[in-house]
Amino acid sequence: MSTRYSGAAPAGDTLPFDLALGHAGRASRGQGRLILALIAISIAALVVLMYAAQLVVDPFGAGTMPYYAAGVAAVAVVLSAERIAPRYGRAIADAAEYYAVFAVITLVGAVITYPLAALTNGFHDAALQRIDTALGFDWLAWYRTVAAHPMLQRLGLVAYCSIFVTPAVLLGWFAWQNDRAGAHRFIITFWLAAAITLALYMLMPAVGPFSYLWHGPIPYLPESEMWQAGLIPALRAHQVHVVDLSHLRGLVSAPSFHTAAAVLFIHAAWRSRDLRWPVLALNLAMLLATPVEGTHYLIDMILGAAVALAAIPIGGRLVRAD
Repeated sequence: MSTRYSGAAPAGDTLPFDLALGHAGRASRGQGRLILALIAISIAALVVLMYAAQLVVDPFGAGTMPYYAAGVAAVAVVLSAERIAPRYGRAIADAAEYYAVFAVITLVGAVITYPLAALTNGFHDAALQRIDTALGFDWLAWYRTVAAHPMLQRLGLVAYCSIFVTPAVLLGWFAWQNDRAGAHRFIITFWLAAAITLALYMLMPAVGPFSYLWHGPIPYLPESEMWQAGLIPALRAHQVHVVDLSHLRGLVSAPSFHTAAAVLFIHAAWRSRDLRWPVLALNLAMLLATPVEGTHYLIDMILGAAVALAAIPIGGRLVRAD
């Protein structure tokens, strides 16, 4: 059972685990080291794949500067929060730490989709669509319904973009509750789900049902648009050389990471009576929006849910409560 911060630091604290790095005990430090190792593995894989795909990120580009600023701000908060705000400083520092680590993982994961896409061949839309047909799912009917109702478009867009809000709420809640094990479990499980998703993506690249199925004038352009159909062939032909961090595009079709994330978010929030039902409702709405806004086949979503259900028990075994 975790307790809220009262302003007093637990006895036997050491340094935070990453930016100034782990301070809740032996188990927490071990989990912090594991997270650092996972980040190091991610960055190493990114470097190798970017080299193989002949891609680079401009370290001094305008799109890169906000990430440097955010990193400096996070370090400053972690190092100074307890001194500036003694009562809530530890919670603020922990939240900044969790946000920074989560941001690094998500940024590396988003960038790594570019070299992965460049190193793939062919598209698997025909097979994915056949599976949807066998399952009785009509993507075009779903899309036409949304395209005919502006209110569904607005609600769907808000729900789909909540993928950026829910983890911030969850990590802030873990910091407020002094639940480092919960935060570590969530971060590690998220990393595992992302790694599994990226590995499977290489086996089944696709342009998505919007590009594959829709022909003619476009009555409604979803959030994910039609980037895959143009960007992936350009990456494969080495017509793109620089990944602009200010214009990262979602390239993964199957498995659906929005679906995997929704399952992870619901699972992480389930232990909290305050968060359980709001997070469940918001993420069910996100799942309903994902076929159109994410331009996903139903089988993409089924695979995404399977990815999360595989990552959750593994993450649970890797993290032990302090």
